[in-house]
Amino acid sequence: MREATITRSTAETEITVTLGLDGTGKHDCDTGVGFFDHMLDQLARHAMIDLTVRAKGDLHVDDHHTVEDTGIALGQALAKALGDKSGIRRYGDCHLAMDDALLRAALDLSGRPYFVCDLGAMPGKIGSFDTELVREFFRGFSTHGGVTLHLHRLEGINAHHVVEAGFKAVARALRQAVEPDPRQSGIPSTKGAL
Repeated sequence: MREATITRSTAETEITVTLGLDGTGKHDCDTGVGFFDHMLDQLARHAMIDLTVRAKGDLHVDDHHTVEDTGIALGQALAKALGDKSGIRRYGDCHLAMDDALLRAALDLSGRPYFVCDLGAMPGKIGSFDTELVREFFRGFSTHGGVTLHLHRLEGINAHHVVEAGFKAVARALRQAVEPDPRQSGIPSTKGAL
C-alpha cells in the first residue's frame, strides 16, 4: 500500500497528515479553518486519495502557519507514500471548469520542486479565509513533495469558484500522475531516478 503518515511539530503548529494514494477519496480534515477544510476535502475526493488531517495552529494570530504547514506536511506525506516512484505515470494535467471559473493545473512528480501560480486578482478574503494562503499552501506542497506544479486561472469571476476549481484541478492532475502505468515497470525517467 502506498501510504504515509507525517507529523510536523513547530512552535506554531502541530499537524498530522495521513495519506493513502490508492484510496477512494475518503477525507477527514480538521484544521480549524473551515474553508480550508472544504478545499482539502475537495483535494482528497477528486484525487481519489484517502486523507486525514489534524492540525492545531496559532489561529489566534491568523491562519497562515496552519495552512502553509499543512501544505508542507502533505507534500512530505506524498513523497514518502510514492517511495522511489516506480511504475507511476509521473505527469498529470487538468483543465477544470466550475461555473464561471476555468483553471489549468499541470504537474510533474519529478523530485524537482518548482511552483508557478497565476490566479489573477482576487478579493483579500473568501469569508474569513485569506486568499493569498492558496499560494502558500501549494508552494509548501510543491517544495516538500518534490513536485513541479503550474496552476493558472484562465477564466473566473467568483473567488470561491476560482480557488475551488484550482484545488480540484490540482487533485485531478495528481490523480493521473500517481496512478500506476501498466506499461511502466520501472522509474519513469531516462535518469533512472526521480
